[in-house]
Amino acid sequence: MSTKKDKFSSKDKKYMSLALNLARARIGLTGENPSVGCVIVKKNNIISIGQTGLFGRPHAEYNAINNSLQNLSGSKMYVTLEPCNHYGKTPPCTNYIIKSGISEIFYSLDDIDKRVKGKSFNILKKKQIKVQKGLLKNQAKEVYQAYIINRIYKLPYVTGKIVVSKNNLIYSKGTKRISDKTSDKLTHYLRYKNDAIMISSKTLNIDNPKLNCRLKGYEKFSPKRIILDKNLEINLNSYIVKSSKMDNTVLFHNSSNYKKMKFLRKKGVLLVKSKLDHFKSFDLKLILRKLYKLNIRNLLVEGGDILTKSFVNKKLFNKFYMFKSNKKLTRFKNHTFFTSDRLLNKKYGYNLMSRSKLANDNITVYRK
Repeated sequence: MSTKKDKFSSKDKKYMSLALNLARARIGLTGENPSVGCVIVKKNNIISIGQTGLFGRPHAEYNAINNSLQNLSGSKMYVTLEPCNHYGKTPPCTNYIIKSGISEIFYSLDDIDKRVKGKSFNILKKKQIKVQKGLLKNQAKEVYQAYIINRIYKLPYVTGKIVVSKNNLIYSKGTKRISDKTSDKLTHYLRYKNDAIMISSKTLNIDNPKLNCRLKGYEKFSPKRIILDKNLEINLNSYIVKSSKMDNTVLFHNSSNYKKMKFLRKKGVLLVKSKLDHFKSFDLKLILRKLYKLNIRNLLVEGGDILTKSFVNKKLFNKFYMFKSNKKLTRFKNHTFFTSDRLLNKKYGYNLMSRSKLANDNITVYRK
């Protein structure tokens, strides 16, 4: 029985694989715009590469064209997402491609942005540029999961993370650390790759966390801090309050404590009064919509037991990391908060993605 011949060569796949790696490297760092990777090849040699700029501009195609030290006439471009073709804050990438002299372009996926979708193919072909799409499209779909969710649902892509002991506790009086120090690097990497990090005021008051990225050289990529504090119970002497400044801390509440509100505003905290549901709890989906309007596209939730279970039960996590230590914690009355990976099963729409070991911790990743 004959099989359908793959229209893309092994070299095409190699170049697009590199472009996808360039895109992956910038995920979470390009603001409202998708992270795109671009590779330009001439006579089977890579002559230039480009990525979407930090915070979304310039675009990858522009950077690759601008970075080239060679004449691009007759070259090929491999780009992970359909090039933009409309005027926004920058001119269309299709204009740069046409002017550059590139003769052939490969891209993995059509952009889901209605202003772009499918139009670039025709624009470029009319200019006698050969266009082929669908190269490594399945790998590209993985890269653009967050972008697709952002565009379709107008919500941030939500990643959850929790650390539990061997006996499923996440807190025990007198115990500061549960996970291995090596796991901290992964935690800070997740913070680096997300626009914002969310906790409850309960977690803040217990742990007094910094919620920043402490990977050397990446401190400036620390996420915005999002605090859920229904009754404004936040400790005013906490690190988060003391280190608040314009645009780095958002607090959702449902309080009329004007004295405390005035103090927090003066400290630079953005206060957002949010409605409660019929259980007198925050409507988490409403909060996610508000965060999207505040330009949050990738959100990390490092919550305690209650907040984590609320996100799980409402099926709001797109991805979830469980760090399980080999330590056993002592269970004290009023200090026992535990969660179980039994919650993260197909009943709630979560599927096991991977299991791995990092130092003394087992890390399980789930995806919706």
